[in-house]
Amino acid sequence: MQDLFEAAKAARENAYAPYSNFKVGAAIRTPAGIFAGCNVENVAYPEGTCAEAGAIAAMCAAGVREVTEVLVIADSPVPITPCGGCRQKLVEFAKPDVAVILAGPEGEKTRMKVGDLLPGTFTTEHLE
Repeated sequence: MQDLFEAAKAARENAYAPYSNFKVGAAIRTPAGIFAGCNVENVAYPEGTCAEAGAIAAMCAAGVREVTEVLVIADSPVPITPCGGCRQKLVEFAKPDVAVILAGPEGEKTRMKVGDLLPGTFTTEHLE
């Protein structure tokens, strides 16, 4: 897990958060390696990008389609979880039992599973 933590921590340092000053980093492990992302804000506030979405985009750009572990890091007294949209994005590429590690700068705070993040997930089964 240390490699995932270091990747998320380094990505967090590069976050662009001039409006909220709340930097977030995310790293996802895949069979092909680790991909990281950071939050990127925009003056048109809802137009920003989440750290998890950035990591997933980097993964997809590399042609990878499977997430096997997730770590999200922020400097917050309470561990932060992925937002609703990022939960759905994670479900697209991760099985329900994939670990989601929630961390602060000092290390892991808690863990959950992707399946616990989003009950009632919308999946391809709904499209059949």
